[in-house]
Amino acid sequence: MIYRFRVILDNDTTDEDVFRDLEIRETDSLEELHNIITQSFGFDGTEMASFYISNDAWEQGEEISLFDLSDDGSARLMNETSLDSVVHEAQTKLIYVYDFLSMWTFYVELAEIVDESEGHDYPNLMFVQGQVPDNAPDRQFEADLDDDFNDEFEDGLDVDDYDSLDFDEHWN
Repeated sequence: MIYRFRVILDNDTTDEDVFRDLEIRETDSLEELHNIITQSFGFDGTEMASFYISNDAWEQGEEISLFDLSDDGSARLMNETSLDSVVHEAQTKLIYVYDFLSMWTFYVELAEIVDESEGHDYPNLMFVQGQVPDNAPDRQFEADLDDDFNDEFEDGLDVDDYDSLDFDEHWN
């Protein structure tokens, strides 16, 4: 079977929608989906990237990485994960983040499952809409800290007032 995905750039900087419609075999790996996404949006594919399983509200779930950067080697990897193991009729959404310094973020949604067509090569770029901006959209990250966490550090010390801190500045 062939999965048809719509991959939408999370982009608040332009009024234009930027997306690509892709076809890929259901048995292909997430690494192969990563490759067609980067190629179709004009990236070189050399930066770190991850997919995140998502629910219908586009909330980020389990991470599936391009490379294992964990200390214990327990990361789930794209090249070891087939599409049909994470995406199906009941689970249609993924979040894809490319280049963790720029944070290019994409919403990947399974739009349709169709029979494979003879004479077609897969993966396949079906449709292109919009131009990718030169720079990734700015991200606003908000900390969700509770009051107990903030109270822990309210001890009255002014860390910019070095004269009142109790340490020997020439210890070395």
